[in-house]
Amino acid sequence: MTEENPTTVAPGMQATLRYTLALEDGTVVETTEGFDPLTFTVGDGTLIEGLEAVVRGLAPGDRECLQIDPREGFGYPDVGNIHFVERDRFPDDVDPQPGLIVGFSVPNGEEVPGTILDIQGDQVRVDFNHPLAGHTLTFDVEVVAVEPAPEDA
Repeated sequence: MTEENPTTVAPGMQATLRYTLALEDGTVVETTEGFDPLTFTVGDGTLIEGLEAVVRGLAPGDRECLQIDPREGFGYPDVGNIHFVERDRFPDDVDPQPGLIVGFSVPNGEEVPGTILDIQGDQVRVDFNHPLAGHTLTFDVEVVAVEPAPEDA
């Protein structure tokens, strides 16, 4: 009796992963260690394309540890995403300090995170780039399970 090849990670499949995402210096920015693994449908936007590309073709039990270049990760910082915001536009309960990440409402109702860079008088300089933009990331991933995605109801 021959064993059937296990199902591999492919678009439209439901994959369950254990993973750790770390910066160049080893700082862990996200992990499932100590938590439930991540289950998602491949191609649904849960993972950015560069991370998803790492797991495509892997089968349950496979493990990879790869570096993701900023081009395939969260891109490079864009100086056009750094803006000055009037200090009085912050809620009373928010004390703007460099390094603080604050949610800002945009016209379509979504909330966008911005990292405070510095304060210059009554102006607060805020970086709206993704916090991981410009970083080479290490993605250590193990495929736990792969199965057909559930049918949409």
